[in-house]
Amino acid sequence: MELERSSGILLHITSLPSAFGIGDLGPEAYKFIDFLAASGNTYWQLLPLNPTYKKYNHSPYSSDSAFAGNPLLISPEDLEDEGYLNLKDFTASGLSASGKTDFEKARKFKEELLDAAFSAFKTKRKPGAYSSFARTHSYWLEDYALFRAISKDHTSAWSTWPVSLRDRKPAAIKKAKEELKEEIEKIKFIQFIFFSQWKKLITYAHKNGIKLIGDIPFYVTHDSADIWAHQSYFKLDSEKEPKFLSGVPPDYFSKTGQLWGTPVYDWEILKTKGYDWWIERIRQNLLLFDLVRLDHFRAFAAYWEVPAGEKTAVNGKWAKTPGTHFFKIVKEEFPKMPLIAEDLGSLDEPVYRLLEKYNFPGMKVLHFAFGEEKKKNPYLPFNHSPHSIVYTGTHDNNTSKGWYKEADIEAREHLEKFSGTKVTGKNVNEVLHRLALSSVSKLAVIPMQDILGLGSEGLMNIPGSTEGNWTWRMEEGKLKPVLRKKLKALNELYGRKEIPKKKRRKK
Repeated sequence: MELERSSGILLHITSLPSAFGIGDLGPEAYKFIDFLAASGNTYWQLLPLNPTYKKYNHSPYSSDSAFAGNPLLISPEDLEDEGYLNLKDFTASGLSASGKTDFEKARKFKEELLDAAFSAFKTKRKPGAYSSFARTHSYWLEDYALFRAISKDHTSAWSTWPVSLRDRKPAAIKKAKEELKEEIEKIKFIQFIFFSQWKKLITYAHKNGIKLIGDIPFYVTHDSADIWAHQSYFKLDSEKEPKFLSGVPPDYFSKTGQLWGTPVYDWEILKTKGYDWWIERIRQNLLLFDLVRLDHFRAFAAYWEVPAGEKTAVNGKWAKTPGTHFFKIVKEEFPKMPLIAEDLGSLDEPVYRLLEKYNFPGMKVLHFAFGEEKKKNPYLPFNHSPHSIVYTGTHDNNTSKGWYKEADIEAREHLEKFSGTKVTGKNVNEVLHRLALSSVSKLAVIPMQDILGLGSEGLMNIPGSTEGNWTWRMEEGKLKPVLRKKLKALNELYGRKEIPKKKRRKK
């Protein structure tokens, strides 16, 4: 895959304004595509679109499915336009157009809408479109719908279900499908609506010259349809509980490492099956996006596994992953390999070899560039490679103004000398924006918070914390013409948008 010199904006769907307490696939998403196109951008980067839940603090990186779409992102306006309901019949109580996302209030409201839409669907089906959807998503749809339906009857994790269901005995599965037929049908209908709305949105984006970048988390949660339906692909014990947990080892930032707690893959079993689950997962994401970021890329070379029961990640060990062979199969399926490597953090030679062998574009984050190592630091712009994506920061970083406020004197002075301009807490976002655009990295992606000049109030996520994450939303009316013109001028100045040729005046 070759990148063209271009730019994009990082903004998750939930961060859009809307009248229903959470950003969704409705009118504001289309307005944002218009803004991207008019401001000279080419890409819209998003976080994972899978279902989110209160027990995981609505993190898009913790879901019960690596394939399904998040019902909270379904647009009420589109449901009305499709004739499924009349919005005047419902009251969006306590839901605001701007302000922090209120996931639970939005969930309650949208479940009411989707119940009504399903009732309408049963009376006026669209057999052609629905059948086509079911065929396209057949790999995961039945298992996911059954998993969700059983989960409503058994609120605890699937590993505690009656053994016949836990172990997917054919008679028990058949009985559950018969008893839960109505609920299964509704869950599948909701997915049909999500993917129909998404297809409509991405078609509009492409017509306007905008491409979308998605994100695949490396691990999946234990209490998920994926692990229940593919138990042999994960290292589980006889009770279907994880033998080992994911994480990263102790480092400069954490003396005890990070214990993420999700099960790890049994790569030997996956290999014997041609990595079919992973191949289908990538295929699913390439239905939704033009490019896909592989989160925690270093785990494709080796991953840190910690024995279950440990309280920290200290007593883990490195386990090899068949990365080279895995990506050989991936390349056979997807010759263009439209994949981005999230190659941040501590890497070793096997990871570098994997990146080089398959020519993955990596990530360069300017928040990591300034301070001590003033020559060898790979995040400094003069060390960027053209085949890479440069960011001011990511969804896991503070905003640029927030970063500057917390940065030490050495980092501040280094940035000022490097940029050749007076840097303050008021203009640092613009300075870093210009540095990103001027980089030789073919693609520059700027978080919307930095474009709006927000401080730490614009934080999306603080890794390792559980409260208040994923709730930031852009205020209504921020996509002003003056901002659009400013971004377009910058993109043209730094060669990220082709400048229209001026017509010569006739003499």
